[in-house]
This record gives sequence, structure tokens and C-alpha cells, in this order.
Amino acid sequence: MQGGAAPRTIVVVGGGIAGLAAAHRVRERDSACRVTVLEAGDRLGGSVATERTGGYLIERGADSFLTEKPWAMDLAHRLGLDTELVRTRDEERRTFVVHAGRLHALPDGFLMMAPTKLWPLVTTGLFSPGGKLRMALDLVLPRRAATDDESLDAFVRRRFGAEALERVAQPLVGGIYTADPARLSLAATMPRFIEMERRHRSVILAMRRQAKAASARDSGARWSLFASFRDGMQTLVDALARRLPEGATRLGARVTALAPGRDGGWRVELTGGDAVEASEVVLATPAFVTAELVRPHDSALADLLARITYASSAIVTLAYARSQVAHALDGFGFVVPAIEGRRIIAGSFTSVKYEGRAPAEQVLLRVFAGGVLAAHLATLPEAELVAVAEQELAELLGVRGAPALVRVARHLRAMPQYEVGHLARVAAIEAATARLGGLTVAGSAYRGVGIPDCVHSGERAIDALFDGVLQA
Repeated sequence: MQGGAAPRTIVVVGGGIAGLAAAHRVRERDSACRVTVLEAGDRLGGSVATERTGGYLIERGADSFLTEKPWAMDLAHRLGLDTELVRTRDEERRTFVVHAGRLHALPDGFLMMAPTKLWPLVTTGLFSPGGKLRMALDLVLPRRAATDDESLDAFVRRRFGAEALERVAQPLVGGIYTADPARLSLAATMPRFIEMERRHRSVILAMRRQAKAASARDSGARWSLFASFRDGMQTLVDALARRLPEGATRLGARVTALAPGRDGGWRVELTGGDAVEASEVVLATPAFVTAELVRPHDSALADLLARITYASSAIVTLAYARSQVAHALDGFGFVVPAIEGRRIIAGSFTSVKYEGRAPAEQVLLRVFAGGVLAAHLATLPEAELVAVAEQELAELLGVRGAPALVRVARHLRAMPQYEVGHLARVAAIEAATARLGGLTVAGSAYRGVGIPDCVHSGERAIDALFDGVLQA
């Protein structure tokens, strides 16, 4: 206990997934430790929010989480949510890519940026004969000798050529981060491809070997690549909130400054003159917010945080009768390469991906716009944004008539950009934060943008406070 009297008190600033996971981790590590979550907004969960209306389940943000990264699934198990978990309809697990105004199925065995099966690559109309041959050169190209960070753009062009980058890697990988592939750090976003090249020389051969090894290991039932909850991603937010003590979360609590505490630790100052004393603080806020909170204590650290830039995006969700949509919807959705010159970056067939997302004979579709390469689209007036989404769906999916339901969600300055050199910057941020004492950072700005990454970031921040060192 602090000073031999006061109980240990940890304040988490930010009530998104990372902040809630951090607060829950405090309770797991020491149930006697007091924890308070200060959230500036009027609800918990950040960009994660679910609405149910008229038989539709509408996600404002992420509609699922990746199961290959274990942290979200492990947390769901510990929260007792096993019976709430749902898997994707794997019989429809197919992604389309827009090319020349039409949807082409991504060739079977094509993983992110490279093919692992010959015949699907030979027969697809997505690439030219020259583009296919250029991809095959990966089989004989030497390893990269340099060890400095490399952009996604440079890596894919070097190993597979321009078509692989422009028609698949940019919309698939760049779309996850709503990023410019020429500035996106490969080490921070897709490090396994670096390891493949180092160990196996050819990325294609490495992926084929890994696929065979995985097939040999797997037996019986296993989870799909993505999972969600029966009642939407809000289930995770609500379960985390329920595990916290009554009064542990404060909404509308905007933190304005950090100051030295009366008995050591930190004094967390809020708008209106209120303040909370804390033994330790976790800043689970966007990097640009964190930067201003730490600036009075370490201006160099603040500058490092401020260099993490953010992109904005918007999601338009539309419901239609199945008869209004000409496309077979025999997949999970589609991505749109920037070279197509269209006004959206992706579309998702939500009611195909998961059961129970729309009434019978209805479909729920999500359209994504904005990102670094088309930033202005995220801030269009709502009527214009919806009109863009409707027109794109009409042209790409043959949708006819007006939607039965429309929802627009904007995520402004919400997606951190992992630019070349990002991991070195994050290491410097973590080291400088540790030197301040009793302070850690968490969230999507650092070591991953997905739900599992945010869970891991929050838990890792608390473990660092308890153990005195950041673990991998």
C-alpha cells in the first residue's frame, strides 16, 4: 500500500477496449487494488458499438475479431462468454476484388499478397499473364540483404511486382489500416512476411510449407479465422463493464492534465476542477491526446507520440430485400483497389458473414469510405455519403431501389498510421514513459489496431505496472 496507508489506486484514462481490458486486468491481478476508468464520452467501448433494430444487428465499428491472435478469445473465455461466441459461415468464406468495374473472387490460396496454389492463379482474370509471371519470380529471387524497415509498397513490388501490389496487397492490407502502402511499415503490420523471406527466401514457398504444416497439425473442429458474439461486439464491452466494481467507471470525465500526486504517484485533473489521486495511471487514449497530457513532463516523449498520425473513415450500413441485389453475395465482401478510381475502399456482406444479422429474405451490407488515400470522403455530408454508397452498390452488386434502413458511423482521427520506422518509435515511447514512473500507455496506436491487439495492449500495460517490466 502507498505510504503504508492508502490502497493502491490505478486510474485508466480512456474507456475503449484497451482501457476496459486494462481495468479488468487490474481486477485479475489484485482484487484489492482500486481501479477507476475515466471516459470523456457518454458511453464505454470507443468505436465498438452495436444496435439492434427491426431484426437487424448493426455494428458501428468492428464486427468481429481475429482468432489467430489469442488475446480477445482468451478474454472472452475468462469472461464466461463461450456460449455467446459465433463463427463465420465458412462455406461462404470468399473475398472479392474489384477489377475493371467487376467483382473477381480472390484466387483460392492467395494469402494477403501472394499465391500459394498454381492453378487458381493461372485461371483468374484478376491479373494479366505478365503479372502472373512476375509473381512467380518470387520463387527464384534472393533474400533482401538490408535489415532496415521497409514499406509494404517496396516489399510487394520487390517480391511480386506492381500488379500484386495494386490489385491485391494495397486494397487488402492497406485497407485494414486505411493507409498508404508507400508509407506503411511492413515490420509493424505484417512482420511474418519478413520472417518468411529471411528463413525461406521465397515467400510463396514459405506460405505453402506453413499451410501444409498447419493442415497436418489441425484435427477436429477449430474456430474460423474471425469470430464475433451472438448479440454483437457490444457484448464484450458490456461484459468487461460488468466485471468492474460499482462506480469504477466515470463517463463525461475529460482529463485535462497530469500532475504530481500528493503522496507520490499522479494527480489526474478533470474539466470542472475535479481531480483523482492515483498510484499509477494508464493512458489508453489516442496518441495525440496522450501527447498533450505528458508534454509538461517530457516534451520529447510528447513529440514522439504526436508523430503518430491518424486517418479517418466512415461506414455506411444499408439494408435491402434480397430480391433488390443481383449479385449472388457468395462471399464475405469485397475490396476496392485505389487504381480503380472508385469512391469506396471496401464492402462487407454482413448478413452473409454471420447468421442472425438480418431478417429472412433481407440483406445487410456495409460500405467503407475514407482513409489516407481518400480522406475527404469520410467527412462528406451524410446525404452525400449515403448517395455515394448506394451508387457504388448499384454499379458493383446490381442493387436496385431504396434501402429499408441506413446508418452512418464516422470514425474521425481514429486509425493510427503505422508508418515506416513505427516500431522504433514505439520502443522509444515505451522507454520514455517508463522513466516517468507509474505511467504506461495502451491502445491501437502502438502494436496493433485490431480488437485482440487492443485487449493485449491494455493487459500488457497493467502487467508492466505490477511486474515492473513490459513483456512481449
